[in-house]
Amino acid sequence: MSEHPGSVLRKWREIFAASQLDVARHMGVTPSVISDYEKGRRTPGSLFIRRFVEALLDIDSERGWSVVSRLAKMLQLNYLGAVIDMREFETGVTLEEIITRVKGIPINSYLLDERIYGYTIVDSLKAIMSLTGSEFLHLLGSTTQRVVVFTRVTTGRSPMIALRVSTIKPAAIVLHGPRKLDYLAVWMAESERIPVILSMARNIEELVKNLRQLVFSPR
Repeated sequence: MSEHPGSVLRKWREIFAASQLDVARHMGVTPSVISDYEKGRRTPGSLFIRRFVEALLDIDSERGWSVVSRLAKMLQLNYLGAVIDMREFETGVTLEEIITRVKGIPINSYLLDERIYGYTIVDSLKAIMSLTGSEFLHLLGSTTQRVVVFTRVTTGRSPMIALRVSTIKPAAIVLHGPRKLDYLAVWMAESERIPVILSMARNIEELVKNLRQLVFSPR
């Protein structure tokens, strides 16, 4: 059980794009009950959590299993060698926290107000060699509340082209490795209105270590 169960409930409700009213209707309770649990005024037991999860699945079922399909695809791609690390944050973090951990420099002017609930670190070269175009787009759009980190990037053009054609956008993009960004990558970063960060971490190991620390850091 999480030390912050209310925050985790809210996190997964937002990942499934469900309102408190949606969940309450499927659980047969009032929205104020959901609010009480999310704000920590009540502590959920195993039965409540089961009903909460079932409500999210019912909601996603009514919408054609869009979220579950993306999450399942994401797990499948994790075994194709392109994903270096993939973690969930127990509670949402800010874009500023991500920038600090990756030793990042924003390359466009777009800022993000929403919380970020996870990250995926991708080996760009392996992604190009082992993933099909559709698989690459699934990886990029696994959830809208996730930051995707591309390592071993040369100019940044390929990840940004993928971002441009993807119908589902991540919360933010981090590029690690380029000595010089392609001018077209910078232009696409600005036009897509997605925060794009250039990581100055010394190596991939440092990048992974710093983001993992964010997973377990109390906030």
